Order: sequence, then structure tokens, then C-alpha cells
Amino acid sequence: MKIFSTSRMLVALGLLMAVSFSCSDDDDKTDPTPTPTNDVQLKDNATLGKILTDKNGKTLYYFSKDASGASACSGQCLVNWPIYSAGDLAAIKLDAGLDKADFATITTNGQSQTTYKGWPLYYYKDDAVAGDVKGENVGTIWFVAKTDYTLMIASGQLVGNDGKSYKSDYTEGTGATQFFTDGKGRTLYAFAKDKNNKNNYTKSDFSNDATWPIYTADLKSLPTGVDKALFSTIDVFGKKQLTYKGWPLYYFGPDAATRGATKGVSVPTPGIWPIVNLQSPIAPN
Repeated sequence: MKIFSTSRMLVALGLLMAVSFSCSDDDDKTDPTPTPTNDVQLKDNATLGKILTDKNGKTLYYFSKDASGASACSGQCLVNWPIYSAGDLAAIKLDAGLDKADFATITTNGQSQTTYKGWPLYYYKDDAVAGDVKGENVGTIWFVAKTDYTLMIASGQLVGNDGKSYKSDYTEGTGATQFFTDGKGRTLYAFAKDKNNKNNYTKSDFSNDATWPIYTADLKSLPTGVDKALFSTIDVFGKKQLTYKGWPLYYFGPDAATRGATKGVSVPTPGIWPIVNLQSPIAPN
């Protein structure tokens, strides 16, 4: 009996030591290193598609009045729409689908502000949690930042090639007017002599295209409130020109791709090459 008991004790001791070593091995294991969160992310939104957020998933916005690339937000505006800064762009970490070359830094109210494709970026104070997009289309001047806007809504003073300021009716005077730009803030125009989905300006050899380049773009994202059904494309001597409400869309060459420039509104006289916006009439047949 004594030998049997001793054997049982040795077996039990061996099992206890095995369990002990096993637990010790498990205790030495550490959790995998968490994946670093990128400074700017692309998040899926059920309504808006892919949108830009900060590293915590908080939505980032554009301001229509910033078409020039400088922030037009100040005072109470900055309380409601705090600026976003990603910090040192040399070390910025981005989600796939974002290009570092599209980001830059400006100074707003003495603080560093990050821009995307020339648009200064902001938060909205009423976005309580990650994923909120309560700032979308506020005042028809605030829009969620995205990568693929075919056009954006800008708001500012129209200044013609003659250096004069114009109102929305093309009479001289001051006052903000809303107008469409491409995704990088370059103004889009219509030609008063065009017809519905008919370009009457561009020559077959494109010899005058440098002055009024046609806007060729695949229709992708649009700001809330801009009806996708009002867009189409027409064939212009082998190139596809985008139209809105039947109006073929153009750039003005002497704007020199400058963000927010509206020199074309006075050429050759005001109203011949109007800006395009939500209030534009349907092009005539």
C-alpha cells in the first residue's frame, strides 16, 4: 500500500508541475501589437459613400466660402466649426486611397490647419460621436470632405477679368454668389450661345479650347442638394464634355487654374459666360 500511495503521489505531482509550466508559458505571452490608427481615414457612410475622417473617426468638412484655399471662417464660425490639423505632414499616416500630395497646411487664426485638395478641413461641433455627419449641407455651404467630388459648391465675390466686382445678376456690385467648381475649386462656366446639350463654341480642331477648355469628367460624387439626374455628357469632336441642365461646362483659360477665380464672368461682356449654380435655368433647345 505504501508503494502504491507513493506512486500515486508522484503521478499527481507530475501533473501539477505540467499544469504549472503550462500556465507560466501562457502568462509570458503578450497580446499582438495594435495596428496604428492613420491620421486621416476613409470611412464608409451609408448615405454619402466614402468620407474623410480624423484618426478617431470624426467627420471632416469643407466650407464653400474657402474656394480660394484660405479659410473664410472666423469668430463664432470657428467655435461651431473647429479647424482640423493633422500636425506634421511629413509624418502623416493615411488610409489607402488617399494621396499625401493632396494634403497641405495653412495658418488660420494663428493655428495650423490641414487642407485637402486645397480645401481647408474642419470638424462640426454637433457631431457628438464618430460617424456623425450632422454638418452635411448646413446652410448649403458646409459639406463632408470626400475624395471624388466631380464638382463642388463655392461661394464668394465674383471678380471679372476687368477687375470689377459683380453680383449674381452680372451688374457691378459686391455680394457673395454661389457657383460650381470642380473638386479642386476651379470655376466652371456656361456659354450663353450654347443650346441644350449642344456646344456652339469649341472648334473641331480645338484651336480655341485653350481659352475656354471643355470640362471632361466622369460623374462621381456631388454635394447634397445637387441632382445627379441634371447632368449628362455630350460628344465634342471625340471628347466627352459634362453638361448641367443641358449647359455644356467649361473652364476659363485665363483663370490659370486658380482656385475660386471668376475672371470669365466679364468676358467679353458680363453674362456671355455665366457661372453655373443651382439656380441656373435649363438650357434652351
